[in-house]
Amino acid sequence: MKIGFLGGGNMAAAMIGGLHQGHTIVVVEPDAAKGAALAERYGIATETAPAALFDCEVIVLAVKPQQLRTALSGWPALRPEQLVISVAAGVRAADIARWLSGHPAIVRCMPNTPALVGAGITGLFSLPGVSSTQRTAADTILGAVGPVVWVDAEAQIDAVTAISGSGPAYVFLCIEALEAAARGLGLAADTARQLALHTFLGAARLAVEDGSDPAELRARVTSKGGTTERGVAALEAADVRAAFRQAARDAAARANEMGDLFGKE
Repeated sequence: MKIGFLGGGNMAAAMIGGLHQGHTIVVVEPDAAKGAALAERYGIATETAPAALFDCEVIVLAVKPQQLRTALSGWPALRPEQLVISVAAGVRAADIARWLSGHPAIVRCMPNTPALVGAGITGLFSLPGVSSTQRTAADTILGAVGPVVWVDAEAQIDAVTAISGSGPAYVFLCIEALEAAARGLGLAADTARQLALHTFLGAARLAVEDGSDPAELRARVTSKGGTTERGVAALEAADVRAAFRQAARDAAARANEMGDLFGKE
C-alpha cells in the first residue's frame, strides 16, 4: 500500500514508525529539516509539495487542525478509491469532504499521545462513501500505533476525544497527585516517582490482561477493614467520579465547539 502523509509531526512519525517496513511511505513536510530527519530515520521519501501525495492509495492528513483548510486549498479532485484519513482534532469529516470537492472516502480518527510509544488507542468514524476495503486499510494504518475502535456517529468522536484523546492528561494529573502524596508521606522524590508511575502502568496492564470489570479488580484489592478500603473511601468522599464526569463533559463540549469553529465558512 502506498501511503502519503500531509505533515510529518509527532503523530505522523509514530504511525510511520509502525508502517514503513511493510508499505511505501511518502511524506509532504514543508519544513525541509524535519522532512530530512524522517527520511534518514525511516528510509522514506519526503517532499515539500502536496502533489507528491496525489497518486497515493491513502492520504493521511496530519497537520494542525487550524491549518488544514489552507493546506487542502487548490487540491485537484481525488479518485473515489483514494482513502483520506484525518487525524486533525476537531475537524469534521463533512468539512474535509467539502474542501476536497465532495470526496466521498473520508475517515476521521482520534488517536492519542501514547501512540508515540506504540501504546495508543484510536477512535474512527467513516463517511458512507468509505468501502469495507478502505475501512480495513484504516484499521491497518491506525493499528500500527495501538488498538482501534469504530463509532457509528461522528458526534461520538467528540466523546472519544474527551475520554481517550484528552484522557492521558487526566492520567498524568493522577500520577502527579499520587507522586505528591508519596512525597508528603516522607518518601524520597525518585522513590515517589517510581512508585506512582509503575502503580499506574501495572494496574492498567493487569486490567487489560485480566479482562475483568474494573470494579471487580478494585474489589479484589480492597480488603474489608484494610488500608485500601480507607483510601478508596476518601476518594469517594471527595466525589472523584463526579470530577471525571465533568472533565469528560467539558472536553466533549470543547471538541464540538472546535468542529463548529474549524468548519465554518
